[in-house]
Amino acid sequence: MNNLRGVYTIWYRDMLRFWRDRVRLIGAIVLPLLFLFVFGSGVGSMMGAMSPGVNFAQFIFPGVIGMTVLMTSFMSGVSVVWDREFGFLKEVLVAPISRASVAAGKTLGAATIALIQGAIILLFAPLVSFSLSPTTVALLLPAMFLLAIAMGSFGVLLATRIKTMEAFQAIMPMLTFPMIFLSGVFYPIEEGPFWMSIISKINPATYGTTIIRQVALRGTSGAAFQLNLFGHTMSLWNNVGVLAAFAALMILLAMHSFGSQE
Repeated sequence: MNNLRGVYTIWYRDMLRFWRDRVRLIGAIVLPLLFLFVFGSGVGSMMGAMSPGVNFAQFIFPGVIGMTVLMTSFMSGVSVVWDREFGFLKEVLVAPISRASVAAGKTLGAATIALIQGAIILLFAPLVSFSLSPTTVALLLPAMFLLAIAMGSFGVLLATRIKTMEAFQAIMPMLTFPMIFLSGVFYPIEEGPFWMSIISKINPATYGTTIIRQVALRGTSGAAFQLNLFGHTMSLWNNVGVLAAFAALMILLAMHSFGSQE
């Protein structure tokens, strides 16, 4: 019971900090919208239709949702470094709860914040003529949450190994932007150069972006919307399985890493 209370308390603290920091919320929304309208309007005019009834702006809209979830959850690991520098983490680690609960609470907090920000991006779907039914939204939310858990636990894991804010701020963009641009947010994976396709399929964010796109564009077929792995066309559940396995691994490693914190 103490461990569950500890998970909730850490989650609640992160949610409270997020709610009070309105500038953080606005900044996290403006950047995805900038990508959506700059790429959608500017590059979209040169790209043409990706398939019958789907233009470039509509193609990247699910990708931008994935990008928002990825960036928010991954970067939320910075709170671990922040708490360490200000001494709060030391107080948490000596509390009568397991350290695995601390990692779980941090991951859950990062994932919940990312889910909220991703859900806000859904509200802008009419601006790019993207139709979202209540059923599609209901399916998108768990897909977004799975990606948020995977990236949030990955961010927490890295943050447990990074000792200063300066190091975190240098390393995180170096990892975040390659993951975004190599995840198929702005272009079809299978239509890129061979070497880029290989790297993209190693990138766990690729599977999250593909899941969100497959759910959002249900019924749309074509090479631009598919992901092939070892000659096999990945179905929605194949991609879910890969991302879920990665998420489970990152959660276990984050919990283990927290256990060795001093």
